[in-house]
Amino acid sequence: MKKLTLREKSILAGLYLSKFDTEGLKFLGFDNFTEAFNVIGLALDIKPASVKNYRDEFDPLFPNERQGWHKREIRPYCKDIFNAFKDLDIANFSNLLKEIIYENHELDVLMEQIAKKEDKESSFAKRLITGQAAEQYFKDNFLSVDIFKGYNLEDTTKIGCGFDFKLIAEEKERYFGVEVKGLNESSGNIALTNKEHAVADFLKNRYFIFVVKNFKEKPFHQIYQDPIKNLSFNRIENKVVQISWNTAV
Repeated sequence: MKKLTLREKSILAGLYLSKFDTEGLKFLGFDNFTEAFNVIGLALDIKPASVKNYRDEFDPLFPNERQGWHKREIRPYCKDIFNAFKDLDIANFSNLLKEIIYENHELDVLMEQIAKKEDKESSFAKRLITGQAAEQYFKDNFLSVDIFKGYNLEDTTKIGCGFDFKLIAEEKERYFGVEVKGLNESSGNIALTNKEHAVADFLKNRYFIFVVKNFKEKPFHQIYQDPIKNLSFNRIENKVVQISWNTAV
């Protein structure tokens, strides 16, 4: 498959949501269409309304309750995508979406498959909400936070240093560490790893948890500075049975 443009990726997402409708939402782990528009739009760094508009573009071609853009012909570049991908079944089309939307496609798919094998909650929607979509929301909105104004962003998500982003400013000696969390609802529980908790305790008022909430309706954020001091965390210890495999060579 040739490398797709961002517009083509958006069109594909709209085609999927139109073709498979509520079954497609459930297959990917979304609760409703608004959530799908928000999450996929943020993950692709486009407006959620664009995903909705492309779904509506294809609606007259499928037997669903929506009329879509039925008063005009489908646009040629959308028709090209339709002709190329309309025959994919739900499993293969879902895999295609993961390939074009996941930033770390192979790793994200692997983690999703392992979680399912271990009977842990995992879905395309959940992985995007708790990671990629929430982080893109932060990148788009962090400068609207007064205390972050004048700071530059450094992505530390792949370093494993106890926070997702480092905020630095030339005229300031100290940096901020920001851990981003995502929630489907307007409230819920968040968890810190032991490393994140330790780093937050060390940095104190230079550590922030940036929580993106309410993906299922309209995302908004809340910020928690010095979270170890200002939030009440419960320590949870899990006993883990570690399995290893050996063989003679």
